[in-house]
Parts: sequence; structure tokens; C-alpha cells
Amino acid sequence: MGVRGFGDLEAVVMDRLWRRAAPTTVREVFEELSGERSIAYTTVMTTMDNLHRKGWLERERKGRAYRYRAALTREQYSARLMREALGAGGRAELVLAHFVDGISVEQFDSLRAALRRRPGDRSASCR
Repeated sequence: MGVRGFGDLEAVVMDRLWRRAAPTTVREVFEELSGERSIAYTTVMTTMDNLHRKGWLERERKGRAYRYRAALTREQYSARLMREALGAGGRAELVLAHFVDGISVEQFDSLRAALRRRPGDRSASCR
């Protein structure tokens, strides 16, 4: 699955699925979204089907409906975006330096802690 940012509605749908603990139907997502915006059921269904075809959602048939769940956690998705940006952004050391310059002290401490937890070859577990 190629990594890129989601479209506006794709991002909203993915956010809803990431928040749910269990697989969900198009109807459930539609009912939640229709309380906040004017949207057609078929628009939600098409968006979720597109996300499935792109590999971002997994689904299984339960009766007459599919139940969808995210293929990756929100954190795994974000990590893939970060790796893609690092690979496409020019000199990696400068990209990282600019990134570190722009994060908060708390985020820097979290990054430092994550780096300390990773023993051995860093490249093997970054895939």
C-alpha cells in the first residue's frame, strides 16, 4: 500500500475507525457522520470501499454487510508518513535536524526515550 495523506473524507472516516474498538459497518459510520454534516450513505460507502481497495481498511462479511477495521493503527500510519517524508525530503540529516528543531520538549523527550529502547540495528525494525 502506498503511503500518502488521506483526502478530507478519507481522513474523517479513518479517524472514526481508529477510535472504535471493534469493526464497524458503513451504516454505523454514516449515522455518526450524518449527525455532523450533510452526507449521503453512498458517499460513505464509496469512501470506505476505496480505502479498502487501497489497503487501508480490512473487511469481512457479516450477514449482508461488511464490517471494516483499520489495517494499521493510527501510530503505524503516522510512522509510515514520517518514513516517506524522510526518504523524499532531501538529505536525511537535515530533514531530521529541522524536524527536531520544530518539536516540543515533551516530544523530544519521547523521541529520545524511543531511541534508547531500540537496541542493535535500527534499520531492521524500521520497516
